[in-house]
Parts: sequence; C-alpha cells; structure tokens
Amino acid sequence: MGDSSLLVWGLFFSSIGLGFFLYGKKQKYPVPFLAGIILLVLPFFVNNLYVLVITGSVLVLLPFLLKI
Repeated sequence: MGDSSLLVWGLFFSSIGLGFFLYGKKQKYPVPFLAGIILLVLPFFVNNLYVLVITGSVLVLLPFLLKI
C-alpha cells in the first residue's frame, strides 16, 4: 500500500464502519450492522482509490436510504 491517500480514506471509512457496526448491533438493525462490517473490511480488499471512495460512499449512504 504505497499511496497515503488510500490509507487515509481506508481509515475514514473503517471508522464510520465501526460506528455503524456498533449502532446496528446495539439497536438490532440489520442494514447498519452489515454496512458496518463491509466498511470495516473493505479497505483490506480494495487497492484502487476511486473504487474505495465510490464504494465506501455508497455504503455510508445505504443505511440512510434503506430504513429497515
């Protein structure tokens, strides 16, 4: 991982993912819970900055759009 911006964006999305994970687990809401898990592990598997930012942004907006 040679790009520092990839590291910063990964940390940003993982932090939001931790918040979604804890919120979804405590309130027993499946959408924030699953989005949080995916956001936590996403930076480990994505090596392209643009794919990380677009996918992370969609996953951050997903719990606000799907109220289940």
